[in-house]
Amino acid sequence: MMKPEIVKKVREAGIVGAGGAGFPTHVKLDADVERVLGNGASCEPLLMSDPFLMEREAAAILRGLALVMESTSAEKGTICLKGKHERAMNAVRKSVEKGPFKNIDVFELGDFYPAGDEQILVFDVMGRVVPEGGIPLQVGAVVSNVESLLNIARAVDDGRPVTERYLTVTGEVNNPLVMKVPVGTSIGEVIEAAGGPTVDDFKVVIGGPMMGAVTADLFTPVTKTTSGVIVLPSDHNVIAGKINDPERVMRITKMVCCQCSRCTDLCPRHLLGHSLEPHKIMRQLGSQTLFSEDILEDALICCECGICEKYACPMMISPREVNAQVKRELLQEGTKRAPKRNEYQPSPFRGVRKIPTRRLVERLQIGQYEDHPPFMEKDVEVQEVRIPLKQHLGAPAKPVVKVGDHVDKGSLIGEIPENALGARVHASIEGRVISVDDAIVIRQ
Repeated sequence: MMKPEIVKKVREAGIVGAGGAGFPTHVKLDADVERVLGNGASCEPLLMSDPFLMEREAAAILRGLALVMESTSAEKGTICLKGKHERAMNAVRKSVEKGPFKNIDVFELGDFYPAGDEQILVFDVMGRVVPEGGIPLQVGAVVSNVESLLNIARAVDDGRPVTERYLTVTGEVNNPLVMKVPVGTSIGEVIEAAGGPTVDDFKVVIGGPMMGAVTADLFTPVTKTTSGVIVLPSDHNVIAGKINDPERVMRITKMVCCQCSRCTDLCPRHLLGHSLEPHKIMRQLGSQTLFSEDILEDALICCECGICEKYACPMMISPREVNAQVKRELLQEGTKRAPKRNEYQPSPFRGVRKIPTRRLVERLQIGQYEDHPPFMEKDVEVQEVRIPLKQHLGAPAKPVVKVGDHVDKGSLIGEIPENALGARVHASIEGRVISVDDAIVIRQ
């Protein structure tokens, strides 16, 4: 199959990166690279949908990888997953051996955080450092999450658009599960499908415990990038660090930061050789005199992994949140940060400064939720979905339906604006459109 046909089918299906910010996949596939990395690292603790998919759908994932290789003219493809996921590893290795997949191999990752960060993945597998603020394409690689690869195979072979999402539901629920739900399902219905909460006073982390966002709104919809729904007591350690008032965080930072530099010592970007040094950003904000203003621009290359906040800082403050605030302000001002280095020398201490997942789990106090949950075999049936028009990087999709229209599952309801980066959106259930604004509500 030729590149234009693959790119066209992926674009039509509305596929985006399932493991991160939701970069439109058809754009990645329109490049030429040396190697394609299938990311099955299951980076954050507790999230288990990627290992499940590799257990159940290994052949289809490899088919998706082969299609990406074909589209990008890549000479080699690699599925990357942690060795601790033994069933997934065995399933992938067997599928590779059975074929018919050429030039595809398997890379076993260590059990550390953040192993699934695409820049870390590229270095661990290929030994190449992605430039500051850059993307893997610049060093000859494309990285695609394994659920995205599955969606690619289904789109190209069967014409199936993205209407469902695999996710982990865990924490304080009666029956932790990996489940498949229609995009637009409310997280309240997801929690009920897992037997309901086991505590009365709770909040929900959407995504993983390190980088996920907290909400108390049970009407929040599942999107194409929702990897987890974690129910935790409102006073839990993970929740507390995510709901601090931004002004309070900044004020405490200026008073309390002891300049130990542990946030920099353990920063994954710094360890790759990037010039990000979080402790200097903290010092600059506290004194306003020690460094030039361009130190603050280094916040733009922070990946917000949360190691500095949840693991490194002995004073229990949040360089991650500080960087995020600085980044937002700089982006609003239109600031762009040019790379400060042309060559990158990873730290010689990188190997001993990786954060073991086991120690991170203990620090987060989530060990009781760590068991591998089973898959919910039956479909989750919902009567109503709220499907956001922006579930991806770029411009929101433009609605192509109006209130009162009848749509089938898979019908196009949102189109990419002309000459814009974006992704299509499709109906995840059959029904009637009852609302069109920043999201499209469909009711059976």
